[in-house]
Order: sequence, then structure tokens, then C-alpha cells
Amino acid sequence: MTPLTLEQLLQYDQQDVLAHKRAEFTLPEQSIYFDGNSLGAMPSCALQRAQDVLARQWSQDLIQSWNSNHWIDLPFKVGEQIGRLIGAGSGQVICCDSTSVNLFKVLSCALLMQPKRTVVLTQQGNFPTDLYMVQGLTRLLGESRCQLLEVPEQGLEQALTSDVAVLMLTQVDFRSGRLLDIQRLTQIAHEQGVLVIVDLAHSAGALPVELDTWQVDFAVGCGYKYLNGGPGAPAFLYAAKRHHAQIHQPLSGWMGHKTPFSFSPQYVKSDGIEQFLTGTPAVISMSVLDAALQVFSDVSMQQIREKSLGLTRCFHQLVQQQAALAELSLITPLKPEERGSQLAYQHPAAYALCQALIKRGVIADFRAPDILRLGFTPLYLRYVDLWQAVEILSDIVVSKEYLKPEYAIRQKVT
Repeated sequence: MTPLTLEQLLQYDQQDVLAHKRAEFTLPEQSIYFDGNSLGAMPSCALQRAQDVLARQWSQDLIQSWNSNHWIDLPFKVGEQIGRLIGAGSGQVICCDSTSVNLFKVLSCALLMQPKRTVVLTQQGNFPTDLYMVQGLTRLLGESRCQLLEVPEQGLEQALTSDVAVLMLTQVDFRSGRLLDIQRLTQIAHEQGVLVIVDLAHSAGALPVELDTWQVDFAVGCGYKYLNGGPGAPAFLYAAKRHHAQIHQPLSGWMGHKTPFSFSPQYVKSDGIEQFLTGTPAVISMSVLDAALQVFSDVSMQQIREKSLGLTRCFHQLVQQQAALAELSLITPLKPEERGSQLAYQHPAAYALCQALIKRGVIADFRAPDILRLGFTPLYLRYVDLWQAVEILSDIVVSKEYLKPEYAIRQKVT
């Protein structure tokens, strides 16, 4: 393989159809950000919206803003914007609550729709909160109504039997970055009468998703990673329209009522996706997410995916070109159809390497026990950033900087 050069990477940046998007973000100087898969960088329009919501909408317009500034419509408006990014037709995505709460809702709905089945099947190593939600439902309902079954990824198809009520998957593994074939698994699940729930936390805004085409039943995801909605941004929930009439989600709050402002003492669920609303929308944070999503308005997910694959391919090639980095073992699949928008490397001193990188302005993150994880956000990451980051990483290893005592002390990892 011909070695990559700095000149080539600079040329890639000149040819990049997404290069102009970087100017729409507020990024700290002298840093390279590889952590957009945990917390996306801030779009400048998000700051402007937050200031407007606080200084004008709330301060001056007060309660009138529910109508005059369309606060009441935010869950639907934001949901529609996200729906465009995940292949969902109108009226099937709502913005509300957190990913965990939304997962509780759709898991409950799916189990109620499968009264003669009890098993929730998932892959081993799924994100812990997804597992916790099923465990919580088991304690609430009893094992006669809910049982968690974890199997290795390669055993999912065989485990899809008529005893399974729900197949609950995370499309992109949060540690390795491995990408599942959701379309194929959904088809196999449906052949056995199994409902499918997909966690899109590491997918939405990072790669093309086609929920309607794939016939997925439910999906959830967060707003603060690749969607750049800010820390603790509201999450989203997808429910296929074909299920709306038979859905009965248990968190039946007033905003999910068919006529919420009639203040009826008896709950009557809304007909559409709004039935998944529970309480009053978090207006300030949802407004910020609404603004942040504007950065996707003039780009396609295919453009984002193509650059993502280019960035990850080039980064790994640069790592391979550095003899000092031979101990880094890539656990992310190299096949484009099998990886998301991150690379994960195993190394005995992964934590120390990560801390040393951060000290040098390369913001990566660590996942226990030994994974150095780097997220690639095509909207603001440049090809030249890859060269600089790998040069710094190599220097850290060659100089043994990562062996400093300050990097061996385990701090709180988020």
C-alpha cells in the first residue's frame, strides 16, 4: 500500500464537499475533537437560539411563547427533522425525554403487543442502560412476562425463535464500532413474529438509516452525540405508523392525551406518535437541539457516510504507517459495511494514552478495560486533523510520555 502523505490529505480537504460545514461550529482552538460520538461539538446557531429563548422568548414573551414562539410544537418539529435523517416518514418520530425513558416506553409497548411471549433478545455487550431497562421491567412485571436473553452477535439469528417477543439491538456497538445489518435481522425476526427495537445512539446523524424501508418496529436514540444537541439534549423515539392504533405506552402523562387541555380525569391516548409524550417538553434544551439540526439541512446522509468512511480509512492507514503504534490493535471491522463512524484500538495502556492525548489537545476517549476510542464526525473533522493526531500519538508513544505517573491515576471516566 502506498503511504499516505500530508499533501494527499490536504488535497482531500480541498475536494471535500462538506468542508464548508466546519465553519458552522464553534470549536476550541488548538484541539482536534474525536469525541463527537459522546458529545457533539456546538453548532454556532445553537448558541444563538439559546440566547434568543432566554433573552426574548422566556424573558419577554413569557407564557405566550407556547403559541407565539411555537414551544408546544417543538417535539413534533424536532422529531420530523430527525426523521429525515433516519429514514422515517412523517408522523413517526417524536422528540422527548431521554433514551432510557423512551426505551422503557417502547419495550413496554412491544411486550404488551406480544402477550404470549416473554423473551427480550439482545446481543452480548449491548449498552448497559439498554440491559438495565429490561432488567427493570423484569422486576416490575415478573419473569413470567419479561426475560432478558443475551447471546453473542453471531448467535442472534439462531436465537430468533417463536418464544422471543422482542429483538432489541444497538446498531453500532459503543465499544468496537461494529455495525449490525439491521435490515437482515429485522426480516428474520419478523419471520418469527418478533418485534424489533433499535437503539440508534451511535447511528443517527452519522450514517444512513432507513427505518421505514427496513420495516423496523421501534427505535430510540439520543440528541447529544452526532446530532450535536448539547449535553443532556432530549432524545427521540420512532414508532412505525402501522402500530399506532394498538400501542399503549405505560407513562400516560397529560401531553400524550388525545385532548391534553381538556384536563379530563380519564386518560385517552392520542392517535399518533404524540401518544409517546408524557410531560411538558424541555423547551430550552429542545430549542437548542432544534437549532443544531439545521446543520444537516443542506447535506445528505450519504455524503456524511462517504466522508466518515474516508476519514476512518485514512486514520487507520496513518496508524499502520507508524512503527511505534504497532501495539495498537484495531477491534473495529475494516469492511465499510461493518463499521460505524468510530475506530477503537486495544492497548494495555489505553487509559494513559487517552489522557496524554487530551493533554496534547487531541480529544479522544477511553472505554474499560483497554480501549482507546475515536469518533469521526464528518461535519467538522478535517483530513489534515488525522495527520496531526497520529503524529502526536506516535510522539507520545516514542517519548513514553504516557508512562508519566499523572496518567496512571484513574480519574472518573464519563
